[in-house]
Amino acid sequence: MKDVSWLRKRQLGGAEAVGAKAANEIDIIATATIAYSSEDPAHPIEPAFDGCGPGATRWIGARDNTVEHIVIEFDRPQAISRLSYEVKERALERTQEVGAEISDDAGRSYRHFFVQDYAFSPRGAIYQGEEQRFHRVQVDISV
Repeated sequence: MKDVSWLRKRQLGGAEAVGAKAANEIDIIATATIAYSSEDPAHPIEPAFDGCGPGATRWIGARDNTVEHIVIEFDRPQAISRLSYEVKERALERTQEVGAEISDDAGRSYRHFFVQDYAFSPRGAIYQGEEQRFHRVQVDISV
């Protein structure tokens, strides 16, 4: 297995991208720590930020049928105007919810930013690429 220790990361306690970048894209690797609720050892969190695109590497949580969390803890506040992500489900028919909360007070409080639902079926939709755009928002932490 390839050593993927280039990403600063930490596992969340309890229940709780290396490709070419656009000129205004935040370099997550250089500016943030990634906190996460779990990771499958064969599919750790690093691929969620490698910029490889559809059909490439991926992160998979270690727990089935459990809400998983990823927290991007920025070293300093960032202005965000776009969020891109991909959601895949190859084996089960289910609904997947992706949501984001943001903090502008160093994580003391959070507010809902968006929630999006996706329906997956192994005989139909198995992949959804998404790009959320919004007016620039100043954040300390993004979930």
